[in-house]
Order: sequence, then structure tokens, then C-alpha cells
Amino acid sequence: MSDTGQQSLNQHPLIQRAVVTLPGGVNSPVRSFAAVGSDPLVAAHGRGAYLFDVNGKKYIDFVQSWGALIFGHAYPPIIEAANRAISNGTSFGLLTEGEVELAERIVEMVPSVEKVRLVNSGTEATMTAVRLSRGFTNRDLIVKFEGCYHGHSDALLASAGSGVATLGLAGSAGVPKGSVADTVVLPYNDEEAVEQLFLSDGELIAAVIVEPVAANMGLIPPAEGFLETLRRVTSQHGALLIFDEVITGFRLGRGGAQDKFNVMPDLTTLGKVLGGGFPIAALGGRAEIMDALAPLGPVYQAGTLAGNPVAVAAAIAVLDNLDPAVYTMLEGRVSLLANELEPIFEEAGLPVAIQTCGTLMSIFFKDAPPSDYRTAKACDACAYKTFFIEMLDRGVLLPPSPMESMFVSVAHERDELEKMIDSAHSAAIAAARIASSTN
Repeated sequence: MSDTGQQSLNQHPLIQRAVVTLPGGVNSPVRSFAAVGSDPLVAAHGRGAYLFDVNGKKYIDFVQSWGALIFGHAYPPIIEAANRAISNGTSFGLLTEGEVELAERIVEMVPSVEKVRLVNSGTEATMTAVRLSRGFTNRDLIVKFEGCYHGHSDALLASAGSGVATLGLAGSAGVPKGSVADTVVLPYNDEEAVEQLFLSDGELIAAVIVEPVAANMGLIPPAEGFLETLRRVTSQHGALLIFDEVITGFRLGRGGAQDKFNVMPDLTTLGKVLGGGFPIAALGGRAEIMDALAPLGPVYQAGTLAGNPVAVAAAIAVLDNLDPAVYTMLEGRVSLLANELEPIFEEAGLPVAIQTCGTLMSIFFKDAPPSDYRTAKACDACAYKTFFIEMLDRGVLLPPSPMESMFVSVAHERDELEKMIDSAHSAAIAAARIASSTN
């Protein structure tokens, strides 16, 4: 494989066609596999814990559509619900019963949410949350944290994680300075920085937006007291607290991170798990804030495909199948992987920190777990790249970037976990050998 991943883009005819009509041959940057120096993986189909590429190769999949597939690929209840819905029509652009039922389920499950606006993507949800915060408070400043990724809207592409971090970009070309002029960026987990900012500018701040568990710079849990500090200072200064739970919502539990840590935000964004692989997301929060959205209030937001009946049917099927046993099972599987993998890396002589939070997990090639974006960026990206390729060769698909988290699904049963652990043993030895030969 090429060190850059670019010279080998012509190896598969489909990739050859893709680079002609799709920028970089993909529709989302991290799919290019550039961060791990590999060809893009071209998916053909998935079943349970497994993904199959166009060459017919089978992989145990720990990407799971970037966390959307908590039940694994092609989960029958979701497929059946979507098929029933699609037989009645693909879109109406009008209110449907399914939208009301889905909103009712979200309100019942997510503790802080009283009303819901359905949208099509996590980016749309966070963009709307920022606009709503500014409109409700009549203030302009938004506070975010380094390495937290909240989608690709202009105001939030400042020191973002995910693909932006993977590509080493400070932000993005095409984003005017004015778009981020009212975005203040602080280090994640730094309570003192938050306190100082609010002491100086608290009356100007509309909202603080945060991933309550950072999962776009690898997995970094909140430091003890961090979320509580955000809740306290925003309340004291009349600012709103936005939890971006696009990843953690319905992933860490039925009530998401806010339920796990017992910290209630004013607004919550949801996605990924919610749709079971369909393009749907949601913004929810306190009724008085949500009612500032049009048609009741002055904050405009709209979408022709918002509340799409097929996506809504799939989302209802997801939520109806999320019982507490699902999370007990997933947490057990994540703990098993972490406990089994740590001695494997130690034996191979590779300094690794495995970080977990509930059902989420990351492997950092560093001797101590990072606590923020800067320490996450200091991890050994070359070692991750080597380990990734060794695992891919053995039929295990990990996130194709050290800045992304691993996702275990209900479909990852004992057999898949043991195969992953066995593969990691030989892959770690091979990665250590490569590392020693290049030093």
C-alpha cells in the first residue's frame, strides 16, 4: 500500500470511476482512509457485525456507520419497519402520525427534552441549536471546545475534531472570518478556562456547546466536575447549555450522556443511533426555548425532508428495541475488549492507552490516556496507521483515523470479539516489528 494512500487510488475500477466524479473519490473526507495510508474501502453489503467489500472480503466491522448501527448491519426490525413505511410513500412534506410518535418517544426517553424538532443530519441539528440559542438569548457569543466536532456549519468549524482533525486543518477554507468571530474555543475539560471566560464575558455568551463525552478526537470522557461546571456557570449567566449527543444519544443509555452523568442541558442534539442508519436527527429541549422556533417564534428553520416517513419509521423501531439489557450487554463487551487488549499491547512493547466510557472505546498509541485535543493529537498516528492496516489485512475494520472512536454493536457476539482479540495479538506484534525497523 502507498504511504500516502493517493498513489494506489487506481487499484480498483470503482475507485477509478469515483475519483472522476466525486471530490477525492468520496462523499465524506474520513472515508478516503487518507489518515491510515490505505485505499478507501468500498462497501458492498453488511450483515450483523460484518461488512463485505466489493471484492467479497469479509470484515468484522467496528465502525458500524460511525456509531449509527447499535444493532449491527441490516437489523431485521429496522428493515421491516422501513419497508412497511416505504410502501405508503417516500415523502409527503406534511405532518404524519409517525413524527408525533417519534417525538413522544424522544421526550419520554431523554430527561431534559420537552419538545423536539426533527431534521436530517447532526450538522443541521447543531446549526439549528446555535441559531436558536442566539435567538432565544439575544446574544451572539458561542463557546465550543477544541477537538469537539459539531458538524460542518461555518460557526462551528473552529478547532473541530473528526475529519477536520484527521486532515490537520485548523478550520476550513471558505469559512469567512466573520462566521467564527463570535465563536470562542476553549480546551476540553478545562474548568478554569470556562470560569475565567464567564467572569469576563458571561453576559455576552448565548450558549456553550459540548460533546458531553468527546468522541471525535478519539474517546475522551469528561473530567470529574467538568459538565457540572458548565451547567452551573451557564445558569448563573443566563446562557444556554447545549449537549451535542449525536454520538452519545441512545449510545450510552436510553437517556444518553445527560442521564448517565445526571447533568441536564437546555438543548440536546441527537442523531446516528436514532436513525439506525437512516438520515435523521433531532433537536430537543425545554419547551419555552423550542417554542422560539418558527412557526411559533422568530427563529427560522425548515426542511422539505424533515421527518421523512421512512426514516421516522426506522427510528421508532430503533427506540422500541433499546431496552436496558442492550446497554448492560454492550458495556460488558467493551470491558472485555479493553481488558483483553491491554496485555496484548504490553507484551508487544507498544505504549497504548485504551480509554472507555460505557459502550464507547478508543485505542490511543500513547503511554497515558489523553484528556483534551492537544494531548490526543500528541498520540502516535503512525503506530495507529500500522496497526489499522495489520488489522484490516486480518479482516477487522477499525476506524480509519486515530481521531475516531470504536463502536461495538449488539451483533458483536463472543465469537467476533475473540476473533478481534486474536487478530490484535498478531497485528500488535507485526506493528511493533515495523516500528522498531523504522526507528
